Amino acid sequence: MYEAYHDTEWGHPVRDDRGLFERISLEAFQSGLSWITVLRRREAFRAAFDGFDPRAVAAYGDADVARLLADPGIIRNRAKVGATIANAHALLALQAAGGSLDGLLRAATPDPAPPAPQVPADVPARTPGSAALARTLKAAGFRFVGPTTAYATMQACGVVDDHLRQCPARAAVERARAASEGVRP
Repeated sequence: MYEAYHDTEWGHPVRDDRGLFERISLEAFQSGLSWITVLRRREAFRAAFDGFDPRAVAAYGDADVARLLADPGIIRNRAKVGATIANAHALLALQAAGGSLDGLLRAATPDPAPPAPQVPADVPARTPGSAALARTLKAAGFRFVGPTTAYATMQACGVVDDHLRQCPARAAVERARAASEGVRP
């Protein structure tokens, strides 16, 4: 499961706000845990949070919070559940103002792109760009989005490509990133 996620999804561009809302939500739930813990529960998260439809999640009330906190299929953390609901509200407010989560994330794309990491130790947990993105997200009303969570989201949705130079998935990710930007690789 982890290998399939790495090879076919991690680092590939996600440009739609619903998909980005899912990624940022799952990265927040991952905070303090291993990614495989979240990945194994991803389908349960999707079911519990109405496919991460921000309109549906923003409409959640106390009964929904109680339902989520009782759901053994997800990570039952009150602060993270509350942040997901608050982030749905923040995303809708951002969209109502003419913005998008995609726009905020793409504005954090490093230019020039950093060189491909050679070894796992070359992959940062956070960067100055992710710290800036975290501040921007918080200013827009998002919660549970510190610099490390912001960087993990940047990695997950293709804002950066931290596949190692020799990783077989790197070339496909780079092609997908170029295509999403309308650039020939």
